Parts: sequence; structure tokens; C-alpha cells
Amino acid sequence: MDFSTTIAAICTGHGGAIAVIRISGSDSLNIVSKVFKPLSKSFTLNIDAQANRLYNGFIVDNSGNEIDRVVLSIYFAPHSYTGENVVEISCHASSYIQKEILSLLIKNGAEMAQPGEFTRRAFQNHKMDLSQAEAVADLIASKSKAEHDIAVNQMRGGITQEIKRLRDLLLKFTSLMELELDFSEEDVEFADRNQLKSILQETENYLKRLVGSFKYGNAIKNGIPVAICGEPNAGKSTLLNALLNDERAIVSDIPGTTRDTLEDFLNIDGVTYRLIDTAGIRTTDDRIEKLGIDRAKNAISKAEIVVIVLNPLTDVSTQFHEIIPENFPTEKIIAVVNKSDICDTIDVSTLPVGVNVVKISAKHKTNLEELFSMISRLGDFNYSQDEVILTNIRHYEVFKRALESVQRAENALMSGLSGEFVSQDIRDALRDFAEITGDEITTDEVLGNIFKNFCIGK
Repeated sequence: MDFSTTIAAICTGHGGAIAVIRISGSDSLNIVSKVFKPLSKSFTLNIDAQANRLYNGFIVDNSGNEIDRVVLSIYFAPHSYTGENVVEISCHASSYIQKEILSLLIKNGAEMAQPGEFTRRAFQNHKMDLSQAEAVADLIASKSKAEHDIAVNQMRGGITQEIKRLRDLLLKFTSLMELELDFSEEDVEFADRNQLKSILQETENYLKRLVGSFKYGNAIKNGIPVAICGEPNAGKSTLLNALLNDERAIVSDIPGTTRDTLEDFLNIDGVTYRLIDTAGIRTTDDRIEKLGIDRAKNAISKAEIVVIVLNPLTDVSTQFHEIIPENFPTEKIIAVVNKSDICDTIDVSTLPVGVNVVKISAKHKTNLEELFSMISRLGDFNYSQDEVILTNIRHYEVFKRALESVQRAENALMSGLSGEFVSQDIRDALRDFAEITGDEITTDEVLGNIFKNFCIGK
């Protein structure tokens, strides 16, 4: 990317009445002045214009024809999103108007912004660090309150504030240990080993929490997996349709209708759940049905919550033990006794202790609220909006490496190794920390890979 250019892009999505076109770069005011005719005769759009104010006028083409009446917002560097001079044009959201205005800006010297280029410029101009820039993409893509809260916390610097504090402490100690090498003949110690041990332990504990949080963060980001399983004709597909309030799955009296997993998303209390309807599990010689059953078992093993749909017309305990793996945590299982409209007196006392049990009729959608409540309770990770939770696979891999480096430094320190070995491991951790904030990421290839999934206009 050439950051000396002035870029422009439409920043708003489809469906609204007003659209915003953003222009960023040193020549932004000059370019917009060529197509903007202010309502005020005394106003001139140049560097002397007042920032953080709104200006009414018309966008006109090169022949003076009015395209649309608009409102301009002006922000001067460094007090803008990108850290550059920025002009935002609020126009009517007609796709024709937006394209015409953008085309005029490009004809007058602007370049079309690449995906994520506004945010990348903000990063390059030190308006945000790399983890905050990545949080912008997560915020845009958030589909639930939980995803939103995690992204907002990261944008506020939830990760980097603590990392920078630990980084400064570790940098201080590794510098003192390296200074000791210059006085090796005098056998002096500038770094307090006990204090360093305490800081390494604190850093290790923090990194363990971060790395451990990825399991939950990844589930929140991609939907907490909920496997719906059971014997053929137990009512699994009917239950999926009832939960989604949509005819998502084919329902038939013929056993073995579902041959593959079928997935859809459900939002409960601000958390997204990924519902996985699976093939009925039974003994069969059908090769295709066997593949579906294998996939059903795989979905059960990977699920955070398992909803087993039980047919009350046969022994529920036998059904349960034939389908649920022996060591699966019972507290993560919801036994749904279906068809309560035709059999409401079924004995569930034979089910394992700890299993959550609810009786419903998927066909008539009765008692679904209790099932929703159970799913929500089991999917509650008890996070707070201020808690740092990893959702980014890049962050997870980097922090895992940093944790290994810190643990090596601790082992070297406890083993009484020379300070240069301890210092090297600490330096490795510091480099990993820098990868999170972007302090040592300089190649376009790495940054391009991070920003390539941003949308144009952000």
C-alpha cells in the first residue's frame, strides 16, 4: 500500500436512507473541494475550514450538474480515525448517487480504498495497536452481544494494557541481566532473582488464563456447538425446526431420513449457539447411513452441549447409554423426553445423576421455554464485559508461544543457569508480545494477511 495517496470508499452498508463516503489523505480537502458546492457563499473548503463541524452543500459533476445535497464532516490530522486529514460525505443512500460521488472523487485524484485500508492507516499512524485494529473487524462481524462485548473490550486495549505492563517489567529485568554479563568477572547481580521469579509467575498465570480462554472465545465467535442426537424418529429434526421456528429440516416418519449433519444458529440471551441436527443413531447395514452416524458421533464428541432426544415409547435409559459416550460430562447433557403430548408419565429416574431433564412436545412446541433456559444456563461462561477473552487464532498461537518462553525462563532461573540463558527466553517472550501489538511487524505480507478480511470502507 502507498500511504502517501488519498483514498476514498463507501463506508455504509445497504438498506439505510443515508450513506457515508469517507476520504482520507493529505489531499482529501482539495479533492472534495472540486466537487462540493457549499450552500454558504462565504465558505471555502480548504485547510482553513473549521474541523469537527458539519457543512451543507451539493455534490456537482464537472459540468456543474447537482448530484445530491450532502453534509460534509471535516477532521484534521492527527485528530481523525486514520490520523490523516479526513472528509466524510453524508449523502442519500441511492446506489446510483453513491457510485456517482465515488466516481467523481476518483476522477479528481482519489484512489479506491483497499479492504481494511482506513484501519491499516490508523495502525500505521499509531492511532491504535494491531490487536485493537483486529478488534475492529471482529466488532463489524459480531452477531451477538457476547461477541460485541469481547470486541469492544479489545478495542479499548483490554489485551495490550496488561501485556505492555508485563512487557515493561520483563524488559527491565532482562536488561539488568544482560548488563551483568559486562561485569561477569566481578560476579555481581543487578537483577533481583526473587522479584524476577515473582514477575515470571505472574506473567505465566496471566498467559495461561488467556490461552485457556480461547476455547470459550472461539465457541462464542463461531457459535457454541449444541449437538442434537437420538435414535431415528425420536423427533430431532422436529425439535430443530421448533427451536428455530422455521422448517429448516425435513421431517418424515421414515427412519434414517437425516443422513448428514444439518447446522443453523440460534441466539439466546445475547449468545449464539450452533445447533447441529445429526443422523439417528442405530445399527444399520446401509453404508450411507453409517457415514451419517459416524458424523453424528463426531459431532457429539466435539459439542459443548449435547441435547439427546428420547422417545418415551421405548426405554429411555437404554437409548441414553447407547448414544452418549461413557465419559461425557453429564452436566453438559440435556435429556429431552419428547412426545409428552402422547406419553407424559415416563419415568426418568433411571437416567444418570446430573443429567438435565425436560419433557416437551416438539410437534406442538410445548415447554420449549424450559429447554431454552437450560441451554442458556449450560452455555453461560460467566464472562464479564471487562474480561479479556481470546477469539483470534493468531493471538492464541502467539500467546501460546509466549507462555512456553516464559516457562522456559522460569525453569532456567530455578535451575540456576546463567543469566544469559534466562534473558534469551525472556527476549523470546517479549518478541511474542510485540507481535500482538504490532511493534515488530513490519512486512507488508504479514500485515496484508491480517487486513485482507476487512470490508472495503473500513
